[in-house]
Amino acid sequence: MSTAPAQGPSSPDDVPAISFTNATKVFSTPAGEVRAVDDVTLDVAAGEVFGVIGYSGAGKSTLVRLVNALEPLTSGSVRVHGQELAGLPEPALRRVRLGIGMVFQQFNLLSSRTVAANVAYPLAVAKVPRAERRARVAELLEFVGLGDKARAYPSQLSGGQKQRVGIARALAAHPRILLADEATSALDPETTQDVLDLLRRVNRELGVTVMVITHEMEVVKYLCDRVAVMERGAVVEHGDVYSVFARPQHPATRRFVATAMRDRPSPAALERLRHRHPGRIVTVSVREDGTSTTDLTRALREHPVDGTVVYGGITEIAERPYGSLTLELTGEDAAIDAFLADLGRTTTVLDLGTADAPIEDPDAVGPRATGGVR
Repeated sequence: MSTAPAQGPSSPDDVPAISFTNATKVFSTPAGEVRAVDDVTLDVAAGEVFGVIGYSGAGKSTLVRLVNALEPLTSGSVRVHGQELAGLPEPALRRVRLGIGMVFQQFNLLSSRTVAANVAYPLAVAKVPRAERRARVAELLEFVGLGDKARAYPSQLSGGQKQRVGIARALAAHPRILLADEATSALDPETTQDVLDLLRRVNRELGVTVMVITHEMEVVKYLCDRVAVMERGAVVEHGDVYSVFARPQHPATRRFVATAMRDRPSPAALERLRHRHPGRIVTVSVREDGTSTTDLTRALREHPVDGTVVYGGITEIAERPYGSLTLELTGEDAAIDAFLADLGRTTTVLDLGTADAPIEDPDAVGPRATGGVR
C-alpha cells in the first residue's frame, strides 16, 4: 500500500487522534429533549483500535457522527488531531473530513456504479487527477482482496465483498482515522471474521486509527485495544478491553458482559441448578491476574470440600483468559467458608446459597423460572 500521508490536520504524535471534552448532543423531539450524547470526555490515541459498545439507543452512532461533524455539537468540544471542530467553516470541515474515512452497516454503495467507480468516488469529488485515481483504486482493491471485481456492480457481490468495497472507498483519500459504525452487524459470523481481519490490517499495516462502534462484544474482544461502554448517552466505563470486561465496575458493563459471555446462570437456570444440586452453589471468576483453573484445583485439594462444575464458560479477551465457573460445593459449612475465603483473596467469589437458603446474583441476566422447576 502507498505510504503517502493522510489528508487532514497534522499534529504531534502525542496528541490524541480524537478528543471529546464534555461533549453533549441534544435533539429536540415532540416528546421533549433527548440527550443522545451526555457530557462525554474521552480520548482516542493515535494508532489504536478503540471500541465503543452499548445497547441500541445508547448514543454510540451519534457519538461517532460528532467526530466528522455530521452532527453538530450542542456543547463541549471535539478535536481531531488537535483541531477543534466547533465553529469551523464548511471548507475547513471538508478538509478535516478528508482525513476521516467511514464504513457503514448497510454498505451505502452506489448501485449504478462499478466497484472501481465506487472506490474512486471520493477521489473524484476531491478532484484527484484521473490517472492517480485509477492507480489508487487498483491499489486499494488489491489490498482488500477484490482486484478481480473492479468492473462488477454491487448487486453482483456478497455482503462481505460489499463491505470490503466500503472499506476500500473509506481508505481512498489516505485517511488517518477510520470510523466503523456497526460495520459487521449485517454479516454472517464467517464473513464478520474476514472483515475484522481486514480492519486489523488497516490499523497495523497502514497505521490508521480505527474507532469501532458496535453492540457485539465479540467484535471488541477480537479487534480493539481499548473500549468505552455507553448507556443513555454517557460513557459509564472505559479502559483497556481486558480490564473493562474482566473487572467491570459499572452495573451496565456487568449486565453487558453477563449477556454476551453467558458464563453465569440466569435466575431461571440458577433455580434449576439449586434443585438439581443440593450443595452450596458458588460462582468463581477466572482471570489471568486472579484465580485460574489451576488455583481452583489447588484449593479443592487443600480444603476438605468436594466441588463439581455445574455451569460456566471461559474465553479469551485480548488473548488472555476470562470467564467464570459455577460449582456445587459439598462439605462442612466452615470448610466451605474457608475454601471461599482462600479463593476470594485473588478473585471474585459469589456465594449463591442453596435451594433452602438461596442468594440471588445481582448481575444475573435472563428470565426467572415460571411454572415450577423443570
